[in-house]
Amino acid sequence: MKMSFAYLFLVFMFYSVLGYLCEIVCSSIKQKKLVNRGFLCGPYCPIYGVGSLFILLLLSRFKEDPVVVYILGAILTSAIEYVTSFLLEKIFHNKWWDYSDEKFNIHGRVFLFNTLLFGFGTLIIIYTGNDIVNYLLGFLSPQVMNILAFSLLAIFVVDVIYSCVVAYNLRNRLIICEELKQEKLAKIPSLLDKSLRERVEKLKRYPKRLLEAFPNLQITNAKELDLLKKIRDKKKDVSKTKRK
Repeated sequence: MKMSFAYLFLVFMFYSVLGYLCEIVCSSIKQKKLVNRGFLCGPYCPIYGVGSLFILLLLSRFKEDPVVVYILGAILTSAIEYVTSFLLEKIFHNKWWDYSDEKFNIHGRVFLFNTLLFGFGTLIIIYTGNDIVNYLLGFLSPQVMNILAFSLLAIFVVDVIYSCVVAYNLRNRLIICEELKQEKLAKIPSLLDKSLRERVEKLKRYPKRLLEAFPNLQITNAKELDLLKKIRDKKKDVSKTKRK
């Protein structure tokens, strides 16, 4: 099948959704409850879509040698996970996942067991997944494929923008709380000075979904989030008092 932009984007979306479903199953089993995983609001994890595209574009030429496909796929996908973790941490001031407790990890961003699984996932994509995707997309005419791809692209872009705003908002909240800790202003009365109140009131709603999707955020920022909760509760109390 011709690799047009529409085709590549639909492949990206297919594996992003598939990866999202795998994340939900694994995380829900591990936490013993249903967990809505993913940085974005929609039912997709772009890191899986990106990884799958790299696999198809770079490793298909080695299809005759499964061992090479496995090794290169494991390295490539782990590199993508590492870089994604690094960029998210630098941009949003948070470490979204942490494998520091796992054996054979690199800076807590990737670890050996996941890398081995990614290798098997690469084999599935190269030898089975690509044929399935092509079969499904074969039912679509070029016009329908374009309409579907660009419609999904529009939704995806809006989702990315919205989710980045929410994540950046969380970043700002945590930075404020870190400053409060450093200045030893943990007592609630001191939080009501004018400058701090103005900074807090500019922030959007509490990013509950992100905290549930990435438990590591709650673990590594427990004190900041507790202080944030106190700020939020205090604002509610002040608002109720004013209304009375």
